[in-house]
Amino acid sequence: MKTDIEIAQHAQKQMKPIVEIGAKLGIPAESLLPYGHYKAKISATYKNSVSKPAAKVILVTAISPTPAGEGKTTVSVGLGDALAKLGKKTVICLREPSLGPVFGVKGGAAGGGYAQIIPMEDINLHFTGDLHAITSANNLLAALLDNHIHQGNILNIDPRQVVYRRAIDMNDRQLRFLTSGLGGKTNGIPREDGFDITAASEVMATFCLSRNLADLKENLSRIVVAYTYDGKPITAGDLQAQGAMAVLLKEAFDPNLVQTLEGTPAIIHGGPFADIAHGCNTIAATSLAMELGDYVVTEAGFGADLGAEKFINIKCRKMGLNPSATVLVASIRALKYHGGVDKAN
Repeated sequence: MKTDIEIAQHAQKQMKPIVEIGAKLGIPAESLLPYGHYKAKISATYKNSVSKPAAKVILVTAISPTPAGEGKTTVSVGLGDALAKLGKKTVICLREPSLGPVFGVKGGAAGGGYAQIIPMEDINLHFTGDLHAITSANNLLAALLDNHIHQGNILNIDPRQVVYRRAIDMNDRQLRFLTSGLGGKTNGIPREDGFDITAASEVMATFCLSRNLADLKENLSRIVVAYTYDGKPITAGDLQAQGAMAVLLKEAFDPNLVQTLEGTPAIIHGGPFADIAHGCNTIAATSLAMELGDYVVTEAGFGADLGAEKFINIKCRKMGLNPSATVLVASIRALKYHGGVDKAN
């Protein structure tokens, strides 16, 4: 039996150029910003000029997952391929993987078996650099905050009440809680600090819940980073950081277009975790997919009590979206695991 990676690598010989995938959705080549031959960003300036009814959105969620995951992405890809095989104009809309889970227990996040999105290795690694851009924007704000305190602290920030953390796209427990600013007065103010994984950062959640760049800039400005000595909240806007952060995120905000093994278009954009954030791909990607296709298959992370609840209560409210159906993944393996059978069996 072939492994997932063997299937994906073999299928790469039959991959269609990304301009052909875009053409399936009516996207002209000049509105695609290629990253090689098989992945591209869709320009934020592109708008579908063809008037059509709103697409039907299908949410894929799951019962409480096992340590190995429950297969939401595989089901999402398979369902999208099946609808396309029936002649339906279908777009699959998923999150981008974080490097932490990719190199951890969970592994990749591009599906499995013959229900995969390719180029699988690219998607699971650096892809088009979106998570790196989000990491940089997050850490720019952290640097501006600490520099403001160092340079005189006009805003009267209490270093003991800094609530904003740095980010890294990796599982690194050594960096979760630490003391920073050591090494003398030129190296900052000593204080407790730490790193979150990028997928759990507030910038990631903000990025995914913003409609456009102007909305993103406004939302970034409202991130609370610290409190003053008299308890007043300090925001990124108070530090005038939102413009510089939005510039770092400008290209990342364009949704990414790739394809399944069957050649079904897939938009992969944004990757918040569902235990700490809302666990859905970007509003920008879902909105665009609804313009392009007749059916949009999307997923929400973790179990239904996390991702699906947040999809309905946060993303749908923000978008004014009413999904047409929900698919609940419930495997025999998970039922056994939650019934008390040990993982090895």
